[in-house]
Parts: sequence; structure tokens; C-alpha cells
Amino acid sequence: MTTPFDEIRELVRRHADNGQTATRVPRLLITKGTGRTAMVPGFYEPMLCLVLQGAKCVLIGDQALHYDQASYFVSSVELPASDQIVEASPDKPYLALSLKLDMGMIAEILLDMRDEVETSCTAAFGTSLVTPELADAWLRFVRLLDKPEDIGVLAPLFEREILYRLLQGPQGAMIHQLVRPESRSGQIRRAIGHIRHHFDAPLKVEELAGLAGMSASAFYRHFKEVTALSPIQYQKRIRLLEARRRLLAEPGDTARVAYSVGYESVTQFTREYSRQFGVPPARDAGHLRAQASSDRHTPTAE
Repeated sequence: MTTPFDEIRELVRRHADNGQTATRVPRLLITKGTGRTAMVPGFYEPMLCLVLQGAKCVLIGDQALHYDQASYFVSSVELPASDQIVEASPDKPYLALSLKLDMGMIAEILLDMRDEVETSCTAAFGTSLVTPELADAWLRFVRLLDKPEDIGVLAPLFEREILYRLLQGPQGAMIHQLVRPESRSGQIRRAIGHIRHHFDAPLKVEELAGLAGMSASAFYRHFKEVTALSPIQYQKRIRLLEARRRLLAEPGDTARVAYSVGYESVTQFTREYSRQFGVPPARDAGHLRAQASSDRHTPTAE
């Protein structure tokens, strides 16, 4: 008997290219991988990810989360993370859907649900089992890939249903907290936004604690509960990811890039970059540019 997952998987298989594919449905992305990958550092926006085939591991701070087609992954704040496809092959590729979370839509749903505000602080990421109700909501959403003329009217309705089912599930309290500015997690989210927009400036925990309305010790503790990183570790990951982007986009002087993202020592920058990405900055950027050029010139099978 065909299940909702079977139909979703077939729909995605027909619309997927290798790598990540943006769809005509707003905020919906498809990922396809034909083999295991190394652990790749990156940055997660608030998102919901549903694996349809294969499996993935996500490393956030010192926490490793494994999920496959029986479970979903959700993050509710911007998080530096590393991920790895751990189960995939050319005959049975890794297939996944990711939906960037619309916090405005979530806030509207919560108003209708009339739940009480949670004030406890929890991690801003997690995995849970997929329920039949959530799978059914995803199926209606993904069917729009075959009916683009319906996207404008129906996509917001089906997306709202997915978010509603998410809020009803085990990760609902975590999402609830992050969209309410008066909750402790919501206060931490304000501080995260400040770090992201001022990543190249010296980090002052007391200033961030003031933005969050907490003492410095309480802020440090709650920040690590939400992100699995200390504030300085979070800033460092942001700096290194931005440095990598700049080295790739504008090849040039490593020292210039190091100073532009806030480092005062090129030696320290090179050491921390090599620890994060496995190779020194210039070599890593050259490898990435060569790989990108090879991908552009590799013919694709029809």
C-alpha cells in the first residue's frame, strides 16, 4: 500500500537535481545526495527538515543529532553547524525537504492557539518522530510542485498546516518560546541577532546580557542552552564562515580578510580557520574555487 511518504518521495525524486534545489514554492528547498559526504561546516537558518530517504548527522556545538525518514530536524534560531550525509548511494540517494520557518506566520498561529507563554529556556534545535498528521500536511504541500498554478493561493494554507502540526508536536514548546520576545529564549534570540550584525566587533558579554535583560552569568548559561555554544564560540564560527565566503568570492590577501572579519592576529585567524575547515585559508579557498569551476563544466546526464 502506498503511504504519504512514498508519494512525497516520488514527487521530490522527479523534481530534484544533485545538491540543493530551490523550488517555485516559497521557502521550500530540495536536497539530493548520491553518496556519503564529509562533515561540512555551514550555517542553519530557522528551518524544518524532513528526510525522505537516507540519513544525515548534524553537529551543533558538541551535540550530534542523527535523523532519517522516521524523524525530522528543526532549528528555530540561526545556528553555526556542521552536517554530513551518512546514508546515500547512486541507486538510493539521500533525499530531503527543508522549509525555512516563517516566524511571522508562526506567531499568527500561536495567537489562534491561545497557548500560555513558556518562559523556560531550551535548546533551539532538535529532532522528533514524524507523525501521520505531519506527513499528510507535507504531502499536500509538496503536490504543489506538480501544480505551480496553485502555489500562490494554496501554498500559504498548506505551509500554515505544517507549522501548526509542528507546534502541536514535541518541538512546539521550543518554537513557541523563540517567537515570544518576553520569553528567555526570545531574549537570547535578540542577542544572537546583535552578534550576527556586529560579528566583526569585540564581543562584550555584559552588553549582550543587557540587551537580553539578564545578568551576565544567567545570559551565558541560557545562551549555551539555546545554541550549544558559548557567545564567543558562536561569534568565532560566524567570523570564520564569513571569512570563507569572502575568500571564495574575492580571492586576495588572507590578512585583509582576517582583519575584515574582526581578527587582530593573522596567525590566530589561520590557526582557527585550519581547525574549523581542515586546511589553511588560501588552500581551502583555492580548492573550493576549483571544485566550483569543475561543477560548472561537468556535463549533466539528461
